[in-house]
Formats: sequence, structure tokens, C-alpha cells
Amino acid sequence: MDCDFASVLLCFFLGSFGAHNFYTGRTTFGVAQLVLNILGWATFWFLLGFAFWAILGIWVFIEFIMIIAGAGDYDKDARGVPLAK
Repeated sequence: MDCDFASVLLCFFLGSFGAHNFYTGRTTFGVAQLVLNILGWATFWFLLGFAFWAILGIWVFIEFIMIIAGAGDYDKDARGVPLAK
């Protein structure tokens, strides 16, 4: 397993808030995930929120797997610095 444990834990526990992306410097992705979560809560009563949460859940799950596998750029931070293993 070739991954950064802090990123894995942040993604698992706080992934819906984009914490792992803020941690690695990918603020655009972090803000997008945070906005999806807020939109999910704001439209919860109209049942549209479940669609936002479903998109967010799939996105965070894929990022979780990519962080664990070290696939793509998920083994580096936004500046290209390798993450501690």
C-alpha cells in the first residue's frame, strides 16, 4: 500500500467536505465537494439533495481508491511534491 495515511483518513472521514483536497492543496476540488455537500443539505427537503449527495459520494469513493492506490496525481500534492508514505 503506497499512500499517505493522513489523506486516506481525511478522505474517509471528512471526504464529503473535501478535507483531503484542501490538505493536498487542490482547493478547487475541495470547494466543489463542499459546495455539492451544501447544495445537498439545502435541497434535502425537495429530494434533489440525494442526487447531489450521490454524485459527491461516488466522487469521494473514487478519490479514496485512487489515494490508496497512489494512482494519477494522488501521490503528490498540488505543487508536485510527493506525499509522505
